[in-house]
Amino acid sequence: MMTLYNGLALLAGTAHPPLAKAISEILEQPLCSAEVGRFPDGEVNVKLSEDVRGKDVFILQPTCPPVNENLVELLTLIDCCKRSSVGRITAVMPYFGYARKDRKDEGRVPITAKLVADLLTVAGVDRVIAMDLHAPQIQGFFNVPVDHLYAKPVFRERFAGFDRENTTIVAPDAGGIKMARAYSSMLGMNFAIVDKRRMGPAEVVSENLIGHVDGQDVILVDDMVATAGTIVDASRMVRAHGAKKVWIAATHGVFAGPALERLAGADLEGVIVTDTVCPQSEYPDVIETLSVAPLLAETIHRIHVCRSVSSLFLD
Repeated sequence: MMTLYNGLALLAGTAHPPLAKAISEILEQPLCSAEVGRFPDGEVNVKLSEDVRGKDVFILQPTCPPVNENLVELLTLIDCCKRSSVGRITAVMPYFGYARKDRKDEGRVPITAKLVADLLTVAGVDRVIAMDLHAPQIQGFFNVPVDHLYAKPVFRERFAGFDRENTTIVAPDAGGIKMARAYSSMLGMNFAIVDKRRMGPAEVVSENLIGHVDGQDVILVDDMVATAGTIVDASRMVRAHGAKKVWIAATHGVFAGPALERLAGADLEGVIVTDTVCPQSEYPDVIETLSVAPLLAETIHRIHVCRSVSSLFLD
């Protein structure tokens, strides 16, 4: 199909080389030759080694840890492409950092998700691809199109063999209700909610379980696992209410601080995440990783040839 641009170009930062390589191989499109490094003082240094004038450029760079490094690198790559006269710049950010600060929930705090959106827009991005944003309304912070993808198709295939009658999807807190209900509907499984009380930024106490898990297998669903405090506490609660087996399914395995230790020590059958975040250390055996590279590659192809992206998620 004809496009308005002088071909497709994939440009990868250093945030997640394995994911970038996988997308490149699926699309049968080599990554652009580029030097992405640092000056001696740590400043980002970027140089494209090939002509990208007029091309439809997709920059593959999730802003996963180290978040600030990867964010500045993405901004620099965008500016480099803009000054190289590309046709269009799309930032492919399967993990969107700073998404948790999407509103003023108390006095004298920033809305950092909006700040990041502004930075990307001012740098010159024309389009953004993100996956399972912590708050879907972040799309509205941008004045450019945002393709908000969902990892549901990836998890649907993984959980297709589970017994629907005897498996319950559980939201670990009130904020995850919408996502967990969507998985419950997609998989045809029961639904429950853990009601929790937050004592501070890193301290959570679970209080009540709304729904029935006695004698059921449970899948705790969330968009991300950061320190794993909420999700591990929720797993203990469903066990206390009679759950037989417990899995955790989360799109983004951030695994900060004591997360890996907590998960390894929890009474879980498995923790299933996608590869939107590049591992910072070796995962314990309890963690299983599913690839979103095929989904991202298909999305990039559809955008490039002007086909629908939302139809990917129609059941």
